[in-house]
Formats: sequence, structure tokens, C-alpha cells
Amino acid sequence: MAIAGVLVMTLALLAGCSSSPSPGRVATADAVPRAEAPTSRGNPETYKVLGKRYRVLDSNTGFRERGVASWYGTKFHGRPTSSGEPYDMYQMTAAHKSLRLPAYVRVTNLENGKSVVVRVNDRGPFVGNRVIDLSYAAAHKIDMTAKGTARVEIEVVGPGQRQAAATTEVSRSGRGQGNWGRDALPNARWGENVFVQIGAFSDAGNAHAVRSRLDRAGIAPVTTEAGRLTRVRVGPLASQNELDAVIDRLRRLGFYDAKMVVK
Repeated sequence: MAIAGVLVMTLALLAGCSSSPSPGRVATADAVPRAEAPTSRGNPETYKVLGKRYRVLDSNTGFRERGVASWYGTKFHGRPTSSGEPYDMYQMTAAHKSLRLPAYVRVTNLENGKSVVVRVNDRGPFVGNRVIDLSYAAAHKIDMTAKGTARVEIEVVGPGQRQAAATTEVSRSGRGQGNWGRDALPNARWGENVFVQIGAFSDAGNAHAVRSRLDRAGIAPVTTEAGRLTRVRVGPLASQNELDAVIDRLRRLGFYDAKMVVK
């Protein structure tokens, strides 16, 4: 992969958000998703930064994630990204640790409900619980430049993305929420109908294999629901903290499509 790009992102995270840009040059329109082949650079099977190894996804399809977003600016403007392209802080771009490059994602600021579509062409961020590093333009559009960070939801968009499963998923109507609470999910009842769904399988044998893997990892309670598809879920979950902890554990096991559902 482009080591220079990773080093740029590492320095960005260590330095924090950069100095004041030129607002007149900032793009205001979302990036327009289009079909693009994975770049020849920036997509190794794994790579290592600051002593930690990261794995690049085999596919971006259906990817969804929540966590903290940050942004990077003038200090890194014009430097090479991991895909080999120069970083342009005035365009709608971003960096992510595991998505295949390039990717298009919708980033929703959970603190104000504003969203932006960006093209992911770089690696990072590599600090704490941050899940995406936005360009200045993208951060500006969702009103997070002053604060520097924001809790966000990331969802891959564009050609080839599958439709959401036929189950009630997280609503984006919870403006002003820093997390997914009762106000953002009016039908959610902790301890009763809030689950994390790992997947929906046409082959019941695959569903049972996933359930066995979760059992061996000590993740419980695991349920399966048979129908046209066999759904594997963890829950019901008793609280927001338990939900976040389960999703974090599942991602560490490689279940990147895990998502919150309300039955």
C-alpha cells in the first residue's frame, strides 16, 4: 500500500485538526457515488501502523458503523493519500481504516442529524475510538469543524449496495442525540426487543456455523429466527452500553455487517 499515505494519516491524528482554511474554496455538494474498481494501491490484505495490524475488507457491501469522526486540514493538503491521490481538504473525501478504496459513504452527525456523502480514498484515523477522518469540506458541511470531533454513523452507498433487511433498523430522526437512545428509537424497549443482527442467511447451515462461532467466543444470548432467511441475532440487549459493547466485540471477530435491529 502507499506507506506515505498512512504516515500522513498517522501524523494527522497525532497533530489534531489543522489551521484555518480558505472557506471560499470549500466544496458544498456531496460526492457523487459511481462504480470504481479498487485501486492498485491502498488495498493490501493487511497493514500495520503504530504497532497495530489492520485488515482491509474483502467487500464494502452493506458496511455500516458508528463511532467518533475527526477531520484533517491545511497541514496535509496536497500530500499523497494511501490511494496515491493528493489529499484535497476542499473536496468531499475521507479516510477509513478498513474499507476497500475507493468507497462512497454517507456520514451522519448524530449530534445534529446533518449528513454528507464522501469518497473514501485514504487510510486512518489511528487514534482511540475514531472511525473516520473527514476532509475539512465534509466536516464543515455537518458542522463539526469547531468542535473537532463528532459521534457519527457511517453507511456505504452507491452502485451495488444491497437494500436494508426487511426489519426495523435505526432511525435517523433522533436529532440532537449523541447516541441511539429511546428518543431516536421510539419503538425500542431495552431488554425486550433491541437486538444486534449479525446476518440473514439463505443457507441455514451457514447461520448455525456463525451461531457456533459466537457461542465459542462467549457472546450471548444468541438467537436464530428461521424463515425465507435464517437470521442470527444477539439479544435482547438491556442498555445502550451493552449494545455498543456487543457491536465492538463482533467487529473484532470480523462481523463488520452487524447492525442494531428492533423486532
